[in-house]
Amino acid sequence: MKQKMRTTLRTLLALTLGLGAMGPAPVLAQDPPRIVIGPGVIEPMPIAVPTFIDEGGAGEYAAAISGVVISDLEGTGFFRNIPEDAHISKITSFDGGVAFEDWKAINSQVLITGAVTVAGDRITVKFRAYDVFNGQVLDGAALQFAGTTDSWRRMAHKVSDVIYSKITGEGGYFDSRVVFVSESGPKNQRLKRLAVMDYDGANVAFLTDSASIVLAPRFSPGGDRILYTSYETGFPQITLLDVGSLARQTLDEQEGTMTFAPRFSPDGNTVVFSLERGGNTDIYALSLSSGGLTQLTNAPSIETAPSFSPDGSQITFESDRTGVPQIYVMPASGGEGTRISGGEGRYGTPVWSPRGDYIAFTKQNAGRFHIGVMRTDGSEERLLTASFLDEGPTWAPNGRVLMFTRETAGAGGQTSLWSVDITGRNLKQIPTDGPASDPAWSPLLP
Repeated sequence: MKQKMRTTLRTLLALTLGLGAMGPAPVLAQDPPRIVIGPGVIEPMPIAVPTFIDEGGAGEYAAAISGVVISDLEGTGFFRNIPEDAHISKITSFDGGVAFEDWKAINSQVLITGAVTVAGDRITVKFRAYDVFNGQVLDGAALQFAGTTDSWRRMAHKVSDVIYSKITGEGGYFDSRVVFVSESGPKNQRLKRLAVMDYDGANVAFLTDSASIVLAPRFSPGGDRILYTSYETGFPQITLLDVGSLARQTLDEQEGTMTFAPRFSPDGNTVVFSLERGGNTDIYALSLSSGGLTQLTNAPSIETAPSFSPDGSQITFESDRTGVPQIYVMPASGGEGTRISGGEGRYGTPVWSPRGDYIAFTKQNAGRFHIGVMRTDGSEERLLTASFLDEGPTWAPNGRVLMFTRETAGAGGQTSLWSVDITGRNLKQIPTDGPASDPAWSPLLP
């Protein structure tokens, strides 16, 4: 079982899942359960997720899949699973009747049932999410997924994504990956290599060795390529890595220059990055098809950390042209840019939300570091975290959760990955095997 449940990197990133409707579902209730994500206190919605039914050959997969669904949903801070020993009714058949009064009695608002079948290396997962108080299946929440047994966690995440989306009205983010820098060794001689994992820290696979320092990985819009900064030559240079083959290519090699802080355009055809030449750092755009290089900024200051808007029309970036690093926005074709940050302190690492409504950033002020968000015009600045060192936010695919690096103080300080939602709630550490930094979220997997 444990051997079968191990997942290869190629399977995780190239898997194609089958998706189908689970027969004619009952009509949607008029007032389905709904969580509205916004400021203020949100009381977690009580739900019930009985262990999924083994309909043949599933063994431990059934319990493992329902366990991941519970972990996904509870991990948002918006749901509270009612433990199975508190259930009055037991689900013994996926197609059997549901005693809704028993689920109402334990105050469950949503009941999630499922069944798993395994034949050889193929696995099928089907589920239904019921509105308990109306006694009906939530519209669009009766589906099945099919794939290889290696993909069992992905199917659990897909179940969670559907349920989360139906109840919150927001897009899901569980079936996604995070590339990051895995660290080892003493702080003053740290070894670093690229790794990729599920959003929740599971299924770690390494993409590079630790022979040279690597920094700031970034997924392509399709999730099939990764940009990062490598010190393999002794100087920072942008490298493009193919996730499937692990083939690498150094981009825009020019003698006497250093390149860093790369990021893809929304169509994946252009890379924006910082290039240092003769002691001056500006932002450039490189066409991956033609190799053409375009200078976007021209200032004696340090211009860095560019990030496209989702529609590709604008770029936000960091500049110290006023003497202190601040956040600017300019057209994607380049130009002076308009400063949007206005508070006290130093601002950096801006990154545009995939929804286009916010820019996340790192802020240093009064001896503390913060992860924050602001509107794209600089208004409604909101600080979400505070610590000795928080930096480098990355957006979940739904634009409602951020992951970042946190480092503790002192000679023995360690880096770790944390996440928080855009209201500042649900701050939590992501489990990793050792120190980790520089996370970058993938899009939802296909």
